[in-house]
Amino acid sequence: MRTLNVAMIGGGFMGKAHSIAYAGMPMFFWPAPAIPYRKTVVDINDDMARTAAARYGFESYSSDWRSVIEDPTIDIIDIVTPNDSHADIAIAAAKAGKHIICEKPLARTAEESKRMWEAVREAGVKHMVAFNYRRTPAIALAKKYIEEGALGAILSFRGTYLQDWSADPNSPLSWRFRKAIAGSGALGDIGTHVIDIARYLVGEIAEVMATANTWIKERPVQAGGVDKLGTVKLGGEVKKEAVDVDDEISSLLRFENGAVGSLEATRNAWGRNNFITFEIHGEKGSVYFNYERRDELQVCFSSDPGDRRGFRTVYTGPAHPYGEALWPIPALGIGYTETKIIEAHDFIASIVNDTEVSPNFYDGYRIAVIADAMIESANTRQWVKTI
Repeated sequence: MRTLNVAMIGGGFMGKAHSIAYAGMPMFFWPAPAIPYRKTVVDINDDMARTAAARYGFESYSSDWRSVIEDPTIDIIDIVTPNDSHADIAIAAAKAGKHIICEKPLARTAEESKRMWEAVREAGVKHMVAFNYRRTPAIALAKKYIEEGALGAILSFRGTYLQDWSADPNSPLSWRFRKAIAGSGALGDIGTHVIDIARYLVGEIAEVMATANTWIKERPVQAGGVDKLGTVKLGGEVKKEAVDVDDEISSLLRFENGAVGSLEATRNAWGRNNFITFEIHGEKGSVYFNYERRDELQVCFSSDPGDRRGFRTVYTGPAHPYGEALWPIPALGIGYTETKIIEAHDFIASIVNDTEVSPNFYDGYRIAVIADAMIESANTRQWVKTI
């Protein structure tokens, strides 16, 4: 069976998720399209890279991503670094002829994202941006219903991504709160997932009208070490610095096909952990999804008898998208890891079979255009076109 050598740039939380996906993919999808071999991992210094290699099962390690990209034995470059380095790494990897998977958002701005898309298109390499939530079986099932026409013409979309990990003002100043590194705040970090789901299920977004807020203006500075997000609280006499990105974004949406919608993303919603939801209404029915109950899709069809009409639960399993490769019993439990495993499979299959994969860098670029338009709209208080 063919083997593809993977070099992963970045050894943090997302590096763990991707490493598990490479290890687990052949266990779920057999025969696998190819075996992803964890060849080299790169981190910011040799000590951290050595630890990442031992922890995540990579053969070798480095602190120089440029030399790793030039390694002729490497087939895939996996980018799991902060947003400000995505463009440089991806463009160099494309020029070196490597296939690329990059964590979301694709880059800090539409301009950076466009350069990345142009680089992979010119190089002719396979490329994917890791919006893995769309690979949740229940979301793929909603897509199946929509494509089959079970909902009829889509009228409206309502999507949210609510978290509370940064609602405490003593949560440290992660790089995610710095515009120079992240590009934007809740919008780029989690709101882009909702944009991806909206485009995947309903279609292209043509126009937006948004508001943005920064509720916590400054945060304590963490002294060295790994970015802890909201898992530590820094109180007392601690140096604080300004937050220059959004904590919350709310937007109205107009889709190219005439549907309308709304999007809300915040990391300041006490009591919400990873609350990704959408509700879609069509002429013939509706679907509702909550990621915190990710084995379930709520459905209602206009053809249901009047005395039985209302949302009912479909528990995803073998009869549904990706079902044959996952667990043999509906509702046995789909987790974050499984969505990354499916993502890894689809990306590697695209390389082996020379097929297109989605979401790719073009999708990442379009999402960045929409995100930039939301920021512009929040500043101008006007509708902003995206196409």
